[in-house]
Amino acid sequence: MSRKRTTRRRFLALSGAAGLTGMAGCAEQLESAANQVAGQSSNETPSDASGSTPGLTDGVPPLETEFDSRERYRQPGDSLDDFSDLDAWTIVQGSGGADEDVVFDGEQSFRLRSNGSRNVIAERSLEGEDLTETDLSFAVRTTTPDSITVNLRVVDQFGSSKVYSLRQIRYRAPDVGWFRASPGVFQQSEYEPALDHLDRLEIQVLHSMPEAEIWIDDLRTHPTPDQGYVMLSWDDGTLDYYETAAPLHDEYGFPAVQAAIPRWAEQGRDGIMSISELLDRQEAGDQIVVHGTHEPIHELDDEATINERLRRDKQWFIDNGFEGANYIVHPHNSFDKTSLEQATAYHYCGGFNQAGNVNTTSVYGFDPLALPRTIGHDLEISKRCVDLAAQHNQCTILNFHTFEAHNTMPKADYEALLEYIDSADVEVITFDDLWELRTSNR
Repeated sequence: MSRKRTTRRRFLALSGAAGLTGMAGCAEQLESAANQVAGQSSNETPSDASGSTPGLTDGVPPLETEFDSRERYRQPGDSLDDFSDLDAWTIVQGSGGADEDVVFDGEQSFRLRSNGSRNVIAERSLEGEDLTETDLSFAVRTTTPDSITVNLRVVDQFGSSKVYSLRQIRYRAPDVGWFRASPGVFQQSEYEPALDHLDRLEIQVLHSMPEAEIWIDDLRTHPTPDQGYVMLSWDDGTLDYYETAAPLHDEYGFPAVQAAIPRWAEQGRDGIMSISELLDRQEAGDQIVVHGTHEPIHELDDEATINERLRRDKQWFIDNGFEGANYIVHPHNSFDKTSLEQATAYHYCGGFNQAGNVNTTSVYGFDPLALPRTIGHDLEISKRCVDLAAQHNQCTILNFHTFEAHNTMPKADYEALLEYIDSADVEVITFDDLWELRTSNR
């Protein structure tokens, strides 16, 4: 058998091919790989009683979703702190307190504010808690999302620590709302913290603004998966991917997620893949997802207009036979409360909160439509994302456009990155695979 990774879609296609006749040993390995991508072994309970993953379809999906993914998966895992009693918390820097008017769940949330441009720090004891093989998520809302980072710093009784970090929030003001963040590990101390001998948890709000305001609620825990994952996301459907990157992906057996722009593909714009070329890449194992009208959606303030745009965009992908239409990449990383509320009628998963530094996620606790990803402009940062995904069993979503752009590393570096990923203990996945993981652990 080849060392090439096998995606769920490719596994389904291969398993139905006559060429697998007589290859029982190889087929068993393919089935094992597919189960591993899905986060399930053959004796695990599937995601719903029907034996299938909710919202996951084979072939082109229907126009409308069966359910609101953000509502169904809004409170995954187990509660660690519901912030109903803030006596356990100490404000080390900045100011904060209970807010009964702005709440994600329960009767109150934890509102934190900076005193000017200084960062905010709040902490509570974790004595008696065991967070071994555990990830964290929390509900967050901010009226100042421009330049802000939210860290959860876990410190053990010996002073070692681990920092989970949401590096940037792209939720557009003034129409702000709650979303769930489940950030991956950004850094840790020289010695691995003893997560069964803990001292405290710190919430750190780092910012570079005159002031910052943020609400935290519903802190929850989730099991850590058995391995790390990488998603390679290419926006705009560029020929750079088709002509240069795609042959490398095929060599390594790595699928990519392509976010295509309908108008550009139809116009035959210079440097953009045609519809037939996009379908060619879908057949090769890539997933073509909705990017849609390439204008910031948060600038639309009418629900009906937003809904019609989302509906029209997805319909184009359905009409052209693209199987990834249940997923969306928000153009310009533009989204707000209203657009997210409308997007759930057509999409199950997507995002993004995008940052230029490491910006990873756990796989069991993220908001389905506000995922984080890292701009793939720098080889060393991207390799660090891969290392952290492998070390802490989290997911890194790396984003690229065209090799001539400042937000994409040079071709030689990209080839080096794929070689690095191939040698790492990670699985390269698509949205189908990530969605299957997310829904398997509610």
